[in-house]
Parts: sequence; structure tokens; C-alpha cells
Amino acid sequence: MRIDFVSDVACPWCAIGFSALERALERIGDDVGEVELFMQPFELNPAMGPDGEDATEYLTSKYGMSREQFAENRARIVDRGVAEGFAFGPRTHIWNTFDAHRLLYFAAAEGPPGSQRALKQALLAAYHGQGRNPGAHDVLLELAGRVGLPVERARAVLEGGEYADSVRQAERFWQEIGIHSVPAVIVNRKHLISGGQPNAVFEQALRQIAAEERSSAKS
Repeated sequence: MRIDFVSDVACPWCAIGFSALERALERIGDDVGEVELFMQPFELNPAMGPDGEDATEYLTSKYGMSREQFAENRARIVDRGVAEGFAFGPRTHIWNTFDAHRLLYFAAAEGPPGSQRALKQALLAAYHGQGRNPGAHDVLLELAGRVGLPVERARAVLEGGEYADSVRQAERFWQEIGIHSVPAVIVNRKHLISGGQPNAVFEQALRQIAAEERSSAKS
């Protein structure tokens, strides 16, 4: 089973969805066969400058919310995170995430098995849990080393602009096939599970897809 997880590091619902998906996969175990999980890029704020912006001011303006509505929405997100095993911390700033996506692409292309998945977890925790800048090269290099990526090679990738074209091409691909909000979970390139669903929903959907495909293979 191939799973493409289309998301942005800046997206809190992606943090919830990724944690829920991981929990669902843990419970499923080997029941659906071998699972290949790929992180795919999507930018919520592609025009964001390198210095970023205040999170409250930017998000209330972008989504037309009052500060009270923003606080209520934030509280709901934190509660959902707790339910799915993800701990949200202070997130006072919004930053550009393009270089984070480049590093994730590098991890998939050149890193050891599992490093892209581990890097995604580390990026989500650093940003949503600790309020760190996922576009800062020092943060990215620290996380790269933590998940077993060669740090000097990662530095060369970040400083040289490698994988930029690959990320942009992938972003266009997902948008052209109709992905306009994240997280989006695409199973075997044909089944879409949209949004930061509870882990039970992911588990049920993955088991059902696997059963239907097994049945179809036999007929």
C-alpha cells in the first residue's frame, strides 16, 4: 500500500492528521501488507517572506476571524492534538516552509530508509510544539542530523537551492489533480481521505481500501 501524505509543515491540522495516521498504522500493523509512506509538498503561505509574520495578525486577516474566534479555533486544535497524541505549544509566528519541503524531498531521495518520515515528525514538533522556525537553516540542519541525514550534504542542498524545481513540480501536480486543502491522504494514487481525521477513521478507511483491492484482485 502506497500512501502519499500531502501537507504543509505550517498546517496544524496536518500535524493532527499525521499523528492520527501514524497511530492508525500502528494498530493496523501488517494487516494491509507493506505500507510505503511519502511526504508530499503543499504550501499554505507560499508568498510568505523570510522574516515571517505574527501568527495571530496574519491568520485572523487571512481567514477573516476575530481574535476571539481565532482563540476558540486554537483551543479546538489543541484539544484535537491531545486526542491524537500531538502536543501543541506556543505558535506565535508564521514562517515560509519552502526550504523545509526541499529538505524533506532530499530526505526521500538521498536519506536512509525512514528518514523522510522521521524528519516530518521532527519538523511538525519543532514548529507546532516548540514554536521554532521551520525555514531557518540552523533549525533544519539540527533536525536533519537528529534523524540521521548527512548534515554537510543537507547544508549543501539548502545553500545551493537543490530540489527546488522538484518541490515546485510536485506542488503543481497535486494542485492540478484537485488537492486544494490539506492534509490530503491519497492511497495507492486513487483513494482520497481528506482532512485531519481521527485515527479510527484512518484505520477504518485503510482497512476497507485494502479489503476492496484484495477482493478486486481475486475477481
